[in-house]
Amino acid sequence: MSEFKSGYVGIVGRPNVGKSTLLNKMLGQKIAIISAKPQTTRSKILAIMSDEDSQVVFLDTPGFHNPKTKLGENMIRAIESAIGDVDMLLMVVEPTSEISPNEMKIMEKIGDIPTILVINKTDTVKKEELLAVVASYSQAHEFKEVVFVSARSGDGVEFLKTIIKENLNEGPMYYPEDMVTDQQERQIVAEMIREKMLNLLDKEVPHGIAIEIVKMKSREKNGTPIYDINANIYCEKASHKGIIIGSGGKTLKEIGTRARLDCEKMLDAKVFLELWVKVKADWRNSNNMLREFGLAEGSAVNPE
Repeated sequence: MSEFKSGYVGIVGRPNVGKSTLLNKMLGQKIAIISAKPQTTRSKILAIMSDEDSQVVFLDTPGFHNPKTKLGENMIRAIESAIGDVDMLLMVVEPTSEISPNEMKIMEKIGDIPTILVINKTDTVKKEELLAVVASYSQAHEFKEVVFVSARSGDGVEFLKTIIKENLNEGPMYYPEDMVTDQQERQIVAEMIREKMLNLLDKEVPHGIAIEIVKMKSREKNGTPIYDINANIYCEKASHKGIIIGSGGKTLKEIGTRARLDCEKMLDAKVFLELWVKVKADWRNSNNMLREFGLAEGSAVNPE
């Protein structure tokens, strides 16, 4: 009988390299929200991939950036905490030989933790261009493996999963085999709402929003499961509130419609979703507000 392997694997990289897309693709379902905007992930997200002979516990982290708020500082601390808590790392980069200053900082923090260099978005360049990318990163740090993937299309993802499992040590099953994340339903709903806002709103507005699930109750009607959900959307400026609501409430309605459809898929139930927009000036620099939203240093893993 083959040995059971397990371990904690952190996913690190600068913003917008595709870490969350890669995580979702490896798991075969949506755990982390995705947006083209940087700094979509705000805290460590724990996701679990189990099969008959292994269990990989992934920690998806925020993109490494230069923080400008207390929230940003907490995001960097979340990355540093994840690096210190794992058995292995995936460093996700784009297919360019130019290494950013923040990527250099990540490699400094990695130290001697076994790390797989994952070159993502390989479908956007010619294959011969990848040699220079490998050479550049290999000179900067000693990686255990180099794997080419396209998280968007799925190319190379199964091979990456194989390489990860090959590099794990013998270990226990840390979580029940049917568990895929430690996030509670309320947290996932909050993130689904925030994802729709990231995708529908422009410029700086999405980074100044936080979601609070005020009510989430289940009931049945004629045998049909129903969830009644009320959520507050907090923004930092009155002008942002107007943008979120939109002319005649059009934008807020669209956010609600898109989020509701995702919630119904996730909960396998009919959902009635009500959204309210409130102003909390400069909440990203308020320790009390960050704690309230589960985003303070030392908070449990809670993206909102």
